[in-house]
Amino acid sequence: MRELINSYAELGRMLFRSLSHLYESLRDFKVWEAGGQVVGCCALQVLWADLAEIKSLAVKEGFQGKGIGKALVINQIEQARQLKVPRIFTLTLEPVFFEKLGFKQVEKAQLPMKVWSDCFRCCKQDKCDEIAMIYDIKY
Repeated sequence: MRELINSYAELGRMLFRSLSHLYESLRDFKVWEAGGQVVGCCALQVLWADLAEIKSLAVKEGFQGKGIGKALVINQIEQARQLKVPRIFTLTLEPVFFEKLGFKQVEKAQLPMKVWSDCFRCCKQDKCDEIAMIYDIKY
C-alpha cells in the first residue's frame, strides 16, 4: 500500500505516507487485491460526527479504468453511511471522477481549517491545486 501511495506522491498527485502513518490509520483503509498484490486503496478518515474525508485513493497503473477506484470510493461512502456521518469531502486533482460519483465542487474556504491538518506536510501548501469536493449522504 505504501509503495502504491508513494508512487503517486512522487508525481505530486498525493501526499507521501510513512509506514508508521499507514499502521496508525490501517483501519481507515480499504484495499483491492489482484494476484496477491495490492492494486488499489482508499481511506475514509472520520474527522467529526458530521464530517469524514476520502483520502489516499490510488489504483496501480495497468489496473485503472476497471472500476476499482469507483468501487473503493463507493465502499467508503457506505462505511460513512453506516457510521451516520452525513458529509464526506475530498481534495482531488481528478474532479470529474468524483463528480460521476455524486460529489460537488465547493470552495476550499467552506471547509473548516481543521480539515487542512495534512496541508502542513504538503510541498504545495502555498500553491495548492487540489479541488475541494463534498458528498452529502442521503438517509
